[in-house]
Amino acid sequence: MGGVEDEEPALKRMKLSSKGLVGLSNGSSSIEPVGGLSRDFMARPLSSPSDEQVVGSKGVIKREEFVRIIAKALYSLGYRKSGAHLEEESGIPLHSSGVNLFMQQILDGNWDDSVATLHKIGLIDESIVKSASFLILEQKFFELLNGEKVMEALKTLRIEVAPLCNNSSRIRELSSCVVSPSPRQDILRVRSRSKLLEELQKLLPSTVMIPENRLEHLVEQALILQREACPFHNSLDREMSLYSDHHCGKDQIPSRTLQILEAHDDDVWFVQFSHNGKYLASASNDRTAIIWEVGINGGLSVKHRLSGHQKPVSSVSWSSNDQELLTCGVEEVIRRWDVSTGQCLNIYEKAGAGLVSCTWFPSGKYILSGLSDKSICMWELDGKEVESWKGQKTLKISDLEITGDGKEILSICKTNAILLFNRETKGERFIEEYQTITSFSLSKDNKFLLVNLLNQEIHLWNIEGNPKLVGKYKSHRRARFIIRSCFGGLKQAFIASGSEDSQVYIWHRSSGELIEALPGHSGAVNCVSWNPANPHMLASASDDRTIRIWGVNCLNKKYQNVHSNGIHYCNGGT
Repeated sequence: MGGVEDEEPALKRMKLSSKGLVGLSNGSSSIEPVGGLSRDFMARPLSSPSDEQVVGSKGVIKREEFVRIIAKALYSLGYRKSGAHLEEESGIPLHSSGVNLFMQQILDGNWDDSVATLHKIGLIDESIVKSASFLILEQKFFELLNGEKVMEALKTLRIEVAPLCNNSSRIRELSSCVVSPSPRQDILRVRSRSKLLEELQKLLPSTVMIPENRLEHLVEQALILQREACPFHNSLDREMSLYSDHHCGKDQIPSRTLQILEAHDDDVWFVQFSHNGKYLASASNDRTAIIWEVGINGGLSVKHRLSGHQKPVSSVSWSSNDQELLTCGVEEVIRRWDVSTGQCLNIYEKAGAGLVSCTWFPSGKYILSGLSDKSICMWELDGKEVESWKGQKTLKISDLEITGDGKEILSICKTNAILLFNRETKGERFIEEYQTITSFSLSKDNKFLLVNLLNQEIHLWNIEGNPKLVGKYKSHRRARFIIRSCFGGLKQAFIASGSEDSQVYIWHRSSGELIEALPGHSGAVNCVSWNPANPHMLASASDDRTIRIWGVNCLNKKYQNVHSNGIHYCNGGT
């Protein structure tokens, strides 16, 4: 392999220059007392001066808050007697007597009394009192209309509701309900008294009325934090338990060679799994691409060898339905293939310019390519050119992506800059690096971009709004060639990359911690691809002319030590 300084032809190897976030539990509006007002178990504050004010080993949980939240959860789950018992035994009421009275008045429809009580429950913020009063009196207005008391409703609207509302359009909407019965009935169906209580609960401070499902929210939040902090979490969420702290071992990470694919006759430059994870496509310096099929037992076998390019194949791209595949020759042409038959369906080329990158339009009706004249072109499937964006839109050595909504095209437009081009508005945004960019990869949710740099760093950019650098990954080696990285694993929680030291590197995406450096290849690892349908399967392509399929230990038993059709099966070895 030649380096940047070598005088090798471009076709032999693509190189880069170093220059370059209460209602009742049954939802009804019954006059049955709400939580904290059980007629069987009234809360009676008990004096317990010896009780500690905090619970838990860290001393950060206030006992009163903790008991109130548990009581709230019991009532929400329908365990009303248990909730009342807890209030009685602990001496800690779920709500104050004033709040209990307020809630009961809402459910009973005592609107004027509830507004009066609202002013007495200790709310400091007058804007909250005003907003809550508006919701209550608006409900009064609707129920008067529903009871055919039109004049009383109109009087309530003018004298009570209107002075509390700064939104004139809302007052006009309410006024229209007086003369138009249909909209009125629609609105009335939307909100019962218990629904009103839920809305008030969201509006009032949590110290006054505990938010619905607060305990559930805290537990979910704790589980999510544990999962995100676990550097090896790569299993389904249902496997998490409340009975113990969450921790995964390295056995969740694909780190054992399960299979070696040896069907190419030269360096393998590119690999990419299909969207459904059933196929893998590889591209090589031997001017061919191969479609591999994932078998029932997880092993891969050759489905089609795609021949016809006159120059090395540098990249591939799967259609959204995985029924067709694009292959791109080095500054040559793009070929479109039928995955089921292996037949070439069309060839895309442009006079005077070679094609250097390819990707599918999300709808599958068009294809995009970067050209050697630095333009980007879009074709219909039959080869008719639809649109072309000229100027410095791409480079000769470039990746090309388009967001899932089809609006933004991403390409390397300068040695140290990535263009985010809005094809509808023609607006341009840029990611600018201080080093030469060698490749990039777009996350599945279209929110993040993984950028490989000449200085052996991989940067993670958040591209929502103004692009922000949010992560860095180091330790892999890159001196001469294009090395590609990818997102992968469950919820794309990991970053994987090739390396010129013949290893595959895996980092935890959030923390940036290097968790694996996988040996096995005997040449530079040019590209990696994580199976989007199987978080335990990773593929790597190398200059040693092989593709390695990496998996977890529990999968090793599916393979035997045999050679067949250019495929080497391993039993966890390298």
